[in-house]
Amino acid sequence: MDWGNRKDILVFLEQKEGKAVNVGLEALTPARTLAGLTGGRVLALVVGTDNAAAAEKAAVCCDGVLSVEGSAFGDGCADALTCALEAMVNKYVPAAVLAGNTPLGRELTARLSARLCLGSVQDATALKIEGDQVLWTVPVYGGTVLNDVAADTLPMAVTVRSGAFSKPEASVAAAVTAETVEVPADAVKARVLEAVKEISEAVNLEEAKVIVTGGRGMGSKENFALVEELAQLLGGVVGATRPAIEEAWVSRAHQVGQSGKIVAPALYIACGVSGATQHVSGMSGSGYVVAINKDEDAPIFDVADVGIIGDAMQVLPVMIEEIRKRKAE
Repeated sequence: MDWGNRKDILVFLEQKEGKAVNVGLEALTPARTLAGLTGGRVLALVVGTDNAAAAEKAAVCCDGVLSVEGSAFGDGCADALTCALEAMVNKYVPAAVLAGNTPLGRELTARLSARLCLGSVQDATALKIEGDQVLWTVPVYGGTVLNDVAADTLPMAVTVRSGAFSKPEASVAAAVTAETVEVPADAVKARVLEAVKEISEAVNLEEAKVIVTGGRGMGSKENFALVEELAQLLGGVVGATRPAIEEAWVSRAHQVGQSGKIVAPALYIACGVSGATQHVSGMSGSGYVVAINKDEDAPIFDVADVGIIGDAMQVLPVMIEEIRKRKAE
């Protein structure tokens, strides 16, 4: 690919309550790989009313931070944020624009692609360089197939899946450059008048280090309490498969899988989970997987580091007792 005068890689760093969202920081890793190919810099873009905390977090992971502040960005409206992103793309002429595969990241990259006629890659889980060809791996057909996609436009717009890439190692803090973007009044078609905090926002599956997930095999809401007890004991978060959600054993905010949250904890314990493709595609980035299932042919064992063949209702009480005992020592 002929990069021309496009060298730098621009990463949009989403914020929530003034803090950088993890997947945005993770996107700096593939950005570094691309910058090694183009010979350019990795630039993080933060947009909001007070970017200090997010800029500080990003500065140690990139070559420069662009900070766009203004009252127009106070409600997180995508109209204003798109204006800021487009302005920075026009000014810095990057080779690629990356963002996290969140609702906002997908919307911003899609809008940018439409405005500038760019190729768009959504939900990338891996990056490969073959010669001068850039290939992004994206799941299709509900995660049953992994497809390599090459964007043939510059800049390329890409969103990356949470947990697919690790955060870069921290280094010396880069400079933060204050940028000003005027948002035309007629560019804002919608405004956020009120934000209601949903229960899902309190269930932070994406950033959890430990997740204990219960599936259909737990049998009942009463049995599912064992999953909750183990998660609490380990300082983790409760996850669930779709059948457990549909049985109302736990709220939908806990769902892991293609139609729920994509997670990548250090430890993932699957209890009574069969391992359907839609679920596995949502937790395959986990560091260490422990599976408990009485069906020795359950697909979950294909992705588990440790498999325990047995009834979860008998195994979990033993695990809980042993962990309590060790924590007391």
